[in-house]
Amino acid sequence: MSDLDVRPTPVQCGGREDVSGGPVHELLKPRLTDLGAGMVVRRLLPTLGRRMVGAWCFVDHYGPDDIAEQPGMQVPPHPHIGLQTVSWLHEGEVLHRDSLGSLQTVRPRQLGLMTSGRAISHSEESPREHARLLHGAQLWVALPDAHRHTDPAFEFHADLPVVTGGGLSATVIMGEMDGAVSPGTAYTPIVGADLTLDGDVRVPVEPDFEYAVLTMSGIVEVDGVRLEPASMLYLGCGRRELRMRSDGPSELMLLGGEPFEEKLVMWWNFVGRTSEEISQARADWMDGARFGAVHGYDGPRTPAPTLPDLPLKPRGRTR
Repeated sequence: MSDLDVRPTPVQCGGREDVSGGPVHELLKPRLTDLGAGMVVRRLLPTLGRRMVGAWCFVDHYGPDDIAEQPGMQVPPHPHIGLQTVSWLHEGEVLHRDSLGSLQTVRPRQLGLMTSGRAISHSEESPREHARLLHGAQLWVALPDAHRHTDPAFEFHADLPVVTGGGLSATVIMGEMDGAVSPGTAYTPIVGADLTLDGDVRVPVEPDFEYAVLTMSGIVEVDGVRLEPASMLYLGCGRRELRMRSDGPSELMLLGGEPFEEKLVMWWNFVGRTSEEISQARADWMDGARFGAVHGYDGPRTPAPTLPDLPLKPRGRTR
């Protein structure tokens, strides 16, 4: 998914110095963002106070929206560098196209994973004939320096490992959880899992990872904090298990990973290290060569916003 803000704010993130070594409870407030075609998403990461969770650097939650009489998601071709996109649905379907020639419909509990590497462009849209409801999350993972100039790639995984037991069912989207490993390519120690729970459960976690949970449906209590749908709670590090409780079927996403050591600059759809790198990526997108072409999308590609007057500087994880 693209950041379609016409005046995107530069975000400085990364670095370990601002990561608490112990557990915390930090409720992240969403920022409503209009993607056009009547679609509004809740931007939960980055926020004013929290920039990353492990290598996870961007989280949009959308729906459930009734799009029976609407076009649904319509995100025109746009560029990326330095990141992976993770498309995750609970309801509906999204058609992915990219400059590699990929054409794939992603459906609920299927992983669409795109690695931008040095440069890629893609579009996302609801198919012309689509389901009534659309509900999901779009996430970005920052690539470490050793892999951020890798070849672009797209992966589709319809079957993902599932961990079950004691009122919990967990689909492993990225990384590893309780011995189950996702087939999605990961470049840092990371975990992303979709959890369905009913009752009182304890989820094993890594003490060296920092975590957050995104509630998708139902009312759930996480480590003693009551959360409603579309809430995101940052939990910090230092736990070996995470207690969750619900009085009925509830769904949430667990995101975590080793704190990302490198300092980054995020602007629009680019994750880089310097102001010059971001500026060059913008110029290359406007020139039209480096990012290739997305064929088949019915509409123009997204123009790049204007860069701010001041240089973009990488800083720490929190403000």
